[in-house]
Amino acid sequence: MARPRPRPRPRSGITRIVGASLIGTTIEWYDFFLYGSAAALVFNELFFPTADPLTGTLIAFVTYAIGFLARPLGGVVFGHFGDRVGRKKLLVLSLLLMGGSTFAMGLLPTYDAIGIGAPVLLTLLRLVQGFALGGEWGGAVLIVSEHGGARHRGFWASWPQSGAPGGNLLATGVLALLAGVQSDAAFESWGWRVPFLLSGVLVMVGLWIRISVTESPLFLKARAEAEAAAARGQGGQEEAPVVEVFRKNWRQVLTAIGTRFGENISYYVLTSFLLVYVTKHLDLPKSTALNAVLIGSAVHFVTIPAWGALSDRLGRRPVTLVGSAGMAVWAFLFFTLVDSGSFAVITAAVTVGLLLHGAMYGPQAAFISEMFDTRVRYSGASVGSQLASVVAGALAPIIAVELLKEYDSSVPVALYLCLAAVVTTVTVALARETRGRDLARPDGDATGGSAPAPAPVRSGERP
Repeated sequence: MARPRPRPRPRSGITRIVGASLIGTTIEWYDFFLYGSAAALVFNELFFPTADPLTGTLIAFVTYAIGFLARPLGGVVFGHFGDRVGRKKLLVLSLLLMGGSTFAMGLLPTYDAIGIGAPVLLTLLRLVQGFALGGEWGGAVLIVSEHGGARHRGFWASWPQSGAPGGNLLATGVLALLAGVQSDAAFESWGWRVPFLLSGVLVMVGLWIRISVTESPLFLKARAEAEAAAARGQGGQEEAPVVEVFRKNWRQVLTAIGTRFGENISYYVLTSFLLVYVTKHLDLPKSTALNAVLIGSAVHFVTIPAWGALSDRLGRRPVTLVGSAGMAVWAFLFFTLVDSGSFAVITAAVTVGLLLHGAMYGPQAAFISEMFDTRVRYSGASVGSQLASVVAGALAPIIAVELLKEYDSSVPVALYLCLAAVVTTVTVALARETRGRDLARPDGDATGGSAPAPAPVRSGERP
């Protein structure tokens, strides 16, 4: 008689799942942010040479935005199959697609070598990056959320969120190191390729870790129940998960978009656009902006889980509102401090801005995961978050650069950032609190109404 498989111990299981998700998302965001940093620093000259440096940078950021346009498609495709065949397999595929496209970018010939073919190939690879990242976020946060208990879900689910600053930290750190030890000529000739080629090594490490994790127990339970119902002739005709999301959960999708709107815009203004503003507008060295973002990202990385843990105590909404309302005010102070030209002051401005961003970003994984039921959670979380990336993150550097080019002032950019934060503040203020929801049980509308009661403490569960 076959022996039953032993059930994994909860504590070792959740820490292993969190580690695998964090490392995987860090590598994926490293690949994605590497393009943004390179677009701000060298791609305008290597792939989009123009007489006006800001125009070349603007074109480079347009291709940067194209990666965002592919993210909703990735969210739909990965969400559909993630809700049908499981979270783990899709996470492995997203890592392979992202790493392969980034590695290929490091091998591309430049405009001087093959002309228009260079930016075309770069744009196609950027589309693959966006498609892969569109499926990564939902799967990474869900596999953690669905393994952990309700009491500390905000803390555990926030760790994959740290992969964003972790990836930015890694990408900016490698670029800053190369820019520091190389001449500008050497960096533009071949040094910029090194971080892209390094992605191949990182992906192998990430795959080795990610393949070892177990599938989401809530997904396995939901699939088993659906199969049993189908065997009894009670299953009926199932809709595609994304169809059900837009038909029954459109309010939650809109809430997810609004929740991410100010967070998304603020992050790309504080990081990607800052590189352009400091180097092109203030005419300061690349190292000033890179090192400021490097230090700010390090603080950001370690504080995101603290915000997630705080949301377990106070709720997702209060913590998010601290970040969004604070960002609306900080938008104007940020550029005033950056305009000082002092490295220490610029670093402080970036760090405080990223701390406020973390207050929005830390609780977000649990908040959005708790809006949807298991059978459509991958699709709902992915579609909501990735549509926000298109209307917010994709356009943020382009709008900011265009405003700077048009008005030659940071004030319009600060106003843009402030208005984005206000959108998130209003959305979250109107949303329903989700802290304590039992993800195994169906839930009603996630907007409006009273908050669910906090889940009871499970035996042996610790943060």
